[in-house]
Amino acid sequence: MVVIPLQMTEFVHSPLITFVLGLIAVIALLVWLDLPPFVGLIMSAFFVGIINSVFVADFTASDAAGQVATAFGNGMAGIGIPILMAAIIGKGMLESGAAQRIVRGFQNVLGEENSDIALLGSSSLLAIPVFFDSVFYLMAPLARSMRARLGRDYTLFIVVVGTGAAAAHVFVPPTPGPLAVADQIGSDLGMTIVIGLVTAIPAAAVTGLVYGRWINRRLDIPLRDTMATSTEELQEVADRPTSDLPSVLESVAPIFLAVVLIASATAVDTFQEVAPALEAFQPYTNFLGDKNVALTIAALAAAYTFYRFDDMDRQAWSDELTEALKSGGNIAAITAAGGAFGALLAASGIGNYLADALQGVGIGLIVTAWLIAAIVRIAQGSATAAMLTAAGIMAPLTGQLAVHPAYLVMAIGAGGNICSWFNDSGFWLVSEIGGLTKTETLKTWTVLTTIISVSGLITVLIVSTIFPLA
Repeated sequence: MVVIPLQMTEFVHSPLITFVLGLIAVIALLVWLDLPPFVGLIMSAFFVGIINSVFVADFTASDAAGQVATAFGNGMAGIGIPILMAAIIGKGMLESGAAQRIVRGFQNVLGEENSDIALLGSSSLLAIPVFFDSVFYLMAPLARSMRARLGRDYTLFIVVVGTGAAAAHVFVPPTPGPLAVADQIGSDLGMTIVIGLVTAIPAAAVTGLVYGRWINRRLDIPLRDTMATSTEELQEVADRPTSDLPSVLESVAPIFLAVVLIASATAVDTFQEVAPALEAFQPYTNFLGDKNVALTIAALAAAYTFYRFDDMDRQAWSDELTEALKSGGNIAAITAAGGAFGALLAASGIGNYLADALQGVGIGLIVTAWLIAAIVRIAQGSATAAMLTAAGIMAPLTGQLAVHPAYLVMAIGAGGNICSWFNDSGFWLVSEIGGLTKTETLKTWTVLTTIISVSGLITVLIVSTIFPLA
């Protein structure tokens, strides 16, 4: 009889095995065999589920299939309608000329040479009251139109749009992630917002402008057909005279409607405690401000402008919108499949396993919080889940902090943003909506999320040393 040492038994049952095998599977299917992303991700999720049935208590082989389907369904519930409506918004804004009109407005105000700054500032500002995915849905058409207008720098435009949205998403309340972490940690909202801005601005500038311009000189990403709009159609719109484009007000209407409606729900939920009268509006703002409803309303505005400024009859217009929805359905399926793969990795217990392993490491609380969030994020994909996991572990230790708790919130947000890759639905959203290959997405999106994470931690360490605010 062979006796396996206790240490070996612990290793065999380690969730690290599941993580490594899942990583090998997804690389083999997506990179080596080059399967369609949806097929490869779902197969990888099933594979991880089978491994879980061997190593995870109360997880059977039959659970593997059911949990993949459930995780996929949950993903579709969260992003299905928004992505389909985003497809209509993108189609309408791009082909009506609305996105091109906004681009020309940016250039008139800031100059053509500052197009990247305009996109970075816009995406950063929009992402404070609005979810990351909604911001990317709204800003991607502008990046594509900017590229069609200038004939260059699409890599830079994608990086700055992604950077602005990602930085605000993890650092600045009332974005849900940092808002929830601040609540768990016990950091007051006002100071968290101030320190969040102090952390986000340099991280976004370094990532978007410095890295964005650097990678832009080395990687030329072409415009590709995506979201049911061809490069030829984009170029035709880019060559139109301004007099043939929608007005600025009509052009920004889809973005304005989406942002105002979503922000209204965020504002009422955030400030009703200090202004109880706002509670009367909550049922209405919660409905209109739900991203499914808000993006549907924005899509109607974009579709109407598309109908007015394209010479087609009602049936042709309807057929064009149907093509956009077909494209959006494929993107939604891929994004939800990426979320399902991440959810099955999380079901292995990898998050808690890594967090427990790091809890006893003898380093400062700020760096410990960042490490826990970072490793959980890399292992299971979700930035929000990584942030909440780290917050739950660090919350009992906040009394030991020598600085304001808001710095701990920022460190957790920075860690939770690191290294978005195949197990993160956001990776696939950027890839499919932006029209990027997997390699291009790794070189842009994955790297920029990592730079935001590291630069955010460095900013927190420097600022907390100079201004502890304890």
